[in-house]
Amino acid sequence: MSLITKYVLISIDEDTLIAGARKVETELKRILEELDLSREIMVVETGTMGIMGKGVVILIQPDDVTYVNVTPEDVREIANEHLLKGRPVKRLEFTGKIDQSVISFRETAQELKKQTRVVLGNSGLINPESIDEYIAVNGYEALGKALTEHKPEEIIDIVKKSGLRGRGGAGFPTGLKWSFTAPLKNKPKYLVCNADEGEPGTFKDRLIMEGDPHKLLEGMAIAAYAIGAEKGFIYIRGEYTLSINRTQKAIEDARKYGLLGQDIFGSGFSFDVEIKKGAGAYVCGEETALINSLEGGRGNPRVKPPFPGVQGLWQQPTVVNNVETLSNVPAIILNGADWYKSIGTEKSSGTKVYTILGHVHNPGLIEVEMGTTLRDIIYKYAGGVKGGKFKCALVGGAAGAFLNEEMLDVRMDYDHLGEYKAVLGSGAILVMNEESCIVDMLRNILFFFKHESCGKCSPCRIGTAQLYMLADKIYSGQGTDEDLDQMLTLSEAMSTTALCALGQSPYLVIHTADKFFKDEIEEHIRRKVCMKDICRMNGAEHK
Repeated sequence: MSLITKYVLISIDEDTLIAGARKVETELKRILEELDLSREIMVVETGTMGIMGKGVVILIQPDDVTYVNVTPEDVREIANEHLLKGRPVKRLEFTGKIDQSVISFRETAQELKKQTRVVLGNSGLINPESIDEYIAVNGYEALGKALTEHKPEEIIDIVKKSGLRGRGGAGFPTGLKWSFTAPLKNKPKYLVCNADEGEPGTFKDRLIMEGDPHKLLEGMAIAAYAIGAEKGFIYIRGEYTLSINRTQKAIEDARKYGLLGQDIFGSGFSFDVEIKKGAGAYVCGEETALINSLEGGRGNPRVKPPFPGVQGLWQQPTVVNNVETLSNVPAIILNGADWYKSIGTEKSSGTKVYTILGHVHNPGLIEVEMGTTLRDIIYKYAGGVKGGKFKCALVGGAAGAFLNEEMLDVRMDYDHLGEYKAVLGSGAILVMNEESCIVDMLRNILFFFKHESCGKCSPCRIGTAQLYMLADKIYSGQGTDEDLDQMLTLSEAMSTTALCALGQSPYLVIHTADKFFKDEIEEHIRRKVCMKDICRMNGAEHK
């Protein structure tokens, strides 16, 4: 039997599949057989490596060489030159193209390897469809520790002390949320994982599930033990086909191994998980709308109180947590609250997973410590701004805030951003260069809110339509100063009267656009000019 000397890890996610990852994988295996290397070199499917928009991505270990934009035609060259002769193919190697004026050429590629990975620790390294590989890297050890060494209330105490806060956008303390439900005697109780992820530009939860579904299941089982739930649901976007398939396989494998189901680890605790597909409504990311949808009803938010922790799914106590939140839990239980607290900042501990998009050299997925500056995220990890100078970043998705150049050194965590009336939100960062138009972007965001409003409450139903109409007037060269004032006033009123976060969210994006780019907006209003030649002014459609 030959000894495996190299591993070729091929990133399989929705993006690489579209780029032809399966064809590259098939060709690679064929050529390795042809060269009689298949007993020495193993091809392994894995999750995302965090590199997006670069076609098919493969990593060769232990050489630590990453290739991007790989096609089936490139495979023979990689096999002959690198795998057979030990000479990396430079033209395909990922070096991290960056803004030369800001940082050295290869530093981005090196920074991507220096990430502090808790949630994404296994992604890109193990086969996400193999429970054995997950167990080999201490998988389900935290669950065993929780069930055999700790009482439920002790688990909650550990999570409280760790400082873990909800990664779905609100940032509410996770342990505190669990503590509201745990003492209740009502049965049954439910745990719901929110994997709906409808925020534009956000795909972190999809890649977490594609890259390491067992970590999510382990986190759910620990959370369920802490609150006393025996049934869990993963509410996931119906479009996330690969995430659904991999997570379903993980559930089935965990059941076979006795890690889900009855009497787990002989502890007397039973817990099982079921996947429920969402139909793509953004509002179902709000926990009570999600619960209504789970019950088979229309995805409308509920009036609170009562809160789901007391009266949620089928009127029973229910905890709703985000994918990223739950995926942090196994590491906290395994390594302790103090370990997790040592990462990040004093009030925002741990890491944050970001999706970086827009005018950057290296769009993709990263996980860094809480408190990392926006400048480092853009210039170290995303390779700098492409196509011009930095203008702004929309942080937190459509429900987030615009941050301009003077905000580049703000520390990205709940508290520091809160000082500037900004939010981490979903973890999406959309970078815009100086050729972008803020009015055009604002109009697109407000159209999204108008389109996604469920219509249940009048502040949102009427308000989002009115906001879009006013933004469209400014975009079209028909706007007035009164229109801008009305947008500011209306969005502020909606922030306190709308039933859920959808109707409350336009306030932040409108007010930060006005705060940092008032001159540009007034130029559209008073001079009827879009200096970027993007907006449709005076009835003439610009290119």
